Amino acid sequence: MDAAFLLALGLLAQSLCLSLGVPGLGRPRTLYPWRRAPTLGRVRRAWVIPPISVSENHKRLPFPLVQIKSDKQQPGSVIYSIQGPGVDEEPRGVFSIDKFTGKVSLNAVLDREKTDRFRLRAFALDLGGSTLEEPTDLEIVVVDQNDNRPVFRQEVFTGRVLEGAAPGTYVTRAEATDADDPETDNAALRFSILEQGGPQLFSIDPYTGEIRTVQVGLDREVVAVYNLTLQVADMSGEGLTATASALITLEDVNDNAPEFTRDEFFVEATEAVSAVDVGRLAVEDRDLPGSPNWVARFTILEGDPDRQFTIHTDPKTNEGVLSVVKPLDYERRERYDLRVAVQNEAPLQATAPWAERGQARVSVQVRDVNEAPVFQENPLRTSLAEGAAPGTPVATFSARDPDTQQLQRLSYSKDYDPEDWLQVDGATGQVQTQRVLSPASPFLKDGWYRAIILAQDDVSHARLRLRHQVQEGLHRLSLLLRDSGQPPQQREQPLNVTVCRCGPDGACLPGSAALRAGGAGLSLGALVIMLASVILLLLLALLVALLTRFRQQSWDKGLLHGLQDDLRDNILNYDEQGGGEEDQDAYDMDQLRHPAELVALSTPLGRPPLRRDAPFGRAHPQAARTLPTSPSDIADFINEGLEAADSDPSVPPYDTALIFDYEGDGSEAGTLSSILSSLGDGDQDYSCLWDWGPRFARLADLYGPP
Repeated sequence: MDAAFLLALGLLAQSLCLSLGVPGLGRPRTLYPWRRAPTLGRVRRAWVIPPISVSENHKRLPFPLVQIKSDKQQPGSVIYSIQGPGVDEEPRGVFSIDKFTGKVSLNAVLDREKTDRFRLRAFALDLGGSTLEEPTDLEIVVVDQNDNRPVFRQEVFTGRVLEGAAPGTYVTRAEATDADDPETDNAALRFSILEQGGPQLFSIDPYTGEIRTVQVGLDREVVAVYNLTLQVADMSGEGLTATASALITLEDVNDNAPEFTRDEFFVEATEAVSAVDVGRLAVEDRDLPGSPNWVARFTILEGDPDRQFTIHTDPKTNEGVLSVVKPLDYERRERYDLRVAVQNEAPLQATAPWAERGQARVSVQVRDVNEAPVFQENPLRTSLAEGAAPGTPVATFSARDPDTQQLQRLSYSKDYDPEDWLQVDGATGQVQTQRVLSPASPFLKDGWYRAIILAQDDVSHARLRLRHQVQEGLHRLSLLLRDSGQPPQQREQPLNVTVCRCGPDGACLPGSAALRAGGAGLSLGALVIMLASVILLLLLALLVALLTRFRQQSWDKGLLHGLQDDLRDNILNYDEQGGGEEDQDAYDMDQLRHPAELVALSTPLGRPPLRRDAPFGRAHPQAARTLPTSPSDIADFINEGLEAADSDPSVPPYDTALIFDYEGDGSEAGTLSSILSSLGDGDQDYSCLWDWGPRFARLADLYGPP
């Protein structure tokens, strides 16, 4: 490229820069995109218009961007047009051009985050539509503005770090984005920590967002979780901002040794038993519960030469549970002094402080109980000639009582002798035959006969044990208690025993049959008492009811006492008075509907009964009546029915006083038929009501003479 061409290109670029459509400038400069620079004998291509920059979010519309011209025709004789995205392609209508002047204008607000540049094609035609110039490119670049805040990729960032970690240990990383132009400061992000909730133990890289420890002293037992407030800002930390959180969890290390809560523990253990828990040793550990740094392990250092004790850890409470694994003997040793130590399942950190109560003393007091006698030889085997006569000595059992500090007397008895063949001397333990044993006995197995002999001492309790497997649930036993006097006294005692699958603490496991039957564990005496109480309550209720009724009857009789000769005793008890629609005995409603049919059906053989208030005669058959079909026929239907009822001598009339039976001669009260002849109450004498007692006082006040 020669020097003249370079000079022309530089001048053209300078003129284009002055025509940029930016806010605040005046009228845009005119461009001649088709003008060619002078040549030295060679033909040059048309100039390419440099990109035209326009700011996004510009709201003063329409805004002139640039003016293009062709110098091949006079002004007004050239037709200009543009095509491409933003004109005749989506998004349409963003740009437009004056076809006569060539002025290009912006018609809509631009958003660089949606479209960062537009590439258009410019055309120049004559008035006849012929092409004056070759199409040229017109590129419009959207200049970014800081109109988008930075955004963290998540609202909460999480990280984990070991407690006691060294400064500079990586924890986590915060990330953020900005939709603005990454080539500008609008998207230049910087990170910072606004709040740590305590000492400045963490830092964040402002460029990468990495969070690291900056100081020593992270202690999970003091603060287990740190909540940091993070901020990110664009414009290199001076622009728009956003915030997020960072939760940093300190992971536990074994930096705390377990310690006993006391220097010495005191427990009691019963002799002659094993596999039982006798006490608990409480410890404290500040490390994370449930972790290997917290779980305690116990060791018996001294005081248990025969290894009769062991300590296991309760997984829920972390306590040490002291158990007896071999039976203790009070007569041999009354007290054990153990020294125990505790440590964690995980090894302790070298920097952990020394535990002041890492060891403790445990004093075990052995409790004396009445132990069962012990046979010197068990089982004892002996031989006897077949068919031995009664009284033949078999063996002598000798037992000793482990309770050497208690003076007790042993006695012997049989527990199992299916053929009742043997006899035991209770004082000496000598066993002899009491009858001849049949060789055909089913209890002889290969010539051996099995019997069980008991040795027992004299205290006041006994131990119940299972002889063989039994079904779960409630079992009602009868114990026979007998003393050693002469003659011996005895009493039968009922006992309820629950058999179940037991847990480590000796209680029935949930869902066992024994628990379901637990409610039925009532003794016979309790049931009898309950039943007798119910019967007694019923008898008392019956007695109260009888007394109440008797008193009521006595009061009623006393109320009318002295009126036995009153004329009211002569009033006869007549039938109920009739009348009204509810009285179906005095008259029949069907008579009003079909009197002829009812007379034929209801009249018995012979002469029908006749009313006294109707003319003597027989009813004439009438045709069946039809029910009314309109409201106007209802009155006629009722009147015809009344007339039919009044003319029928065999039934009472519909609306009339009833005829009552004869009341007898000499009645001072008169007859009730006098009601028909009385026109009022003036001719009635109610003065006798005052003599009838308080029940008739109200009537006497209303109707009697003043």
